[in-house]
Amino acid sequence: MNRATSWTLALGAVLTFGCAGGPASESVADGAPSPEALLEQARAIHDRVLVLDAHADTELPDAPSPYVGDDGLSQVDPAKLHAGGIDAVVMSVAVGSGPRTPEGYAAARSRADQEVAAVLELAADPANNAVVARSADEIVAAHEQGKAALILGFQNAMILGTDVSALDGFYDAGARVFALTHLGNNDFADSSRPVFDAATGTHEAAEHGGLSDLGVAAIERINALGGVVDVSQLSREAALQVLEVSTAPVIASHSNARQLTDVSRNLSDEEIDGIGEIGGVVHVCPFRGYLYDSSDASLDEAIREARRAAGVLEDYLYPFELYWEIDDPAARSAFTQSISDLLGPGSVDAMLDHLEYIVGRIGVDHVGIGSDFNHGGGVEGFADASEALGVTVGLLERGYDEADIEKIWGGNFLRVMRAAEAAKTPVE
Repeated sequence: MNRATSWTLALGAVLTFGCAGGPASESVADGAPSPEALLEQARAIHDRVLVLDAHADTELPDAPSPYVGDDGLSQVDPAKLHAGGIDAVVMSVAVGSGPRTPEGYAAARSRADQEVAAVLELAADPANNAVVARSADEIVAAHEQGKAALILGFQNAMILGTDVSALDGFYDAGARVFALTHLGNNDFADSSRPVFDAATGTHEAAEHGGLSDLGVAAIERINALGGVVDVSQLSREAALQVLEVSTAPVIASHSNARQLTDVSRNLSDEEIDGIGEIGGVVHVCPFRGYLYDSSDASLDEAIREARRAAGVLEDYLYPFELYWEIDDPAARSAFTQSISDLLGPGSVDAMLDHLEYIVGRIGVDHVGIGSDFNHGGGVEGFADASEALGVTVGLLERGYDEADIEKIWGGNFLRVMRAAEAAKTPVE
């Protein structure tokens, strides 16, 4: 990518993050590269290879959001993409849970249509130097032309109502990555984050035991269209069923390892191994609620106490779970802030620990990075797209070479996308 943009932000991020030789103000151990040398190496790699973020949420213009940066702009604003050397990003069209009624489905579809329009509008503005890419070849072409490639993603089949064929309209609009669930079960599949059932005082039970018949039909339709199936946010049972149904490799666009952080949104070893076995990719995520040390008993008790104080369930699927059940906005904000304070700023190192765990199980050909920016993603050293070089520095410190980094930062995703395109069949 042609990057005339200043690298000052990235340099500051890397020096703050720290490197193997210690802070820049300290002497560097004999033979170890300095932070500045590592940054230059990372920058050169980003200039040569295609760098892709497999998941960010779409912000609506001028709409209030708690997730944007301190500057009020999207964490994947095109200027930040260019500054961080990120060439492509999957922009998810996502909705939350809602009533499964004609009105609820219509509201979900309306929100999704607005988000699709927002991405198309972003690409239409010449100042953003961006295009909507609809194939692996178009992503590569955008990179060669120095443009940011925006890939439309789809998240939550609530958007479809109960009509599997509605997937075709989103594919025609440019969507190429498809996830069936978000928060809460829907008519297609069970979620890894079932919503709270006030009537029983518990989380909703698994409704389908994985995928419903609609869900199976949707996976088959996505395969036929040539789209990439995304298992992030699915229940364990649903994800494992997808691995049996899909005729093409799948991705998890923003998930970490449950063995390291025991929360429902992370993947079990069985899911990780299964994704690798069919040629898929797990994209690790800088989301603090999926990265903290869940074996820390004192931290666990502090989280439980914060939840009791807020009046939500003490038992939790992950620390922020159930905050939407708090009606008072001030109380809700206080609760999420208390959990945020307990988790701390997070770190690139913690994210890379998860990446290395997954590499140890299924190999470097099956890992990637999906930030979940604009929906809670971000840790110290990788708070938005402009700081992506800090991740590459961390990979270099851990001994990954350029060929590995090219796979991790997009090559593996492109391989899956090409396999999905090759598996495309005529649809009626």
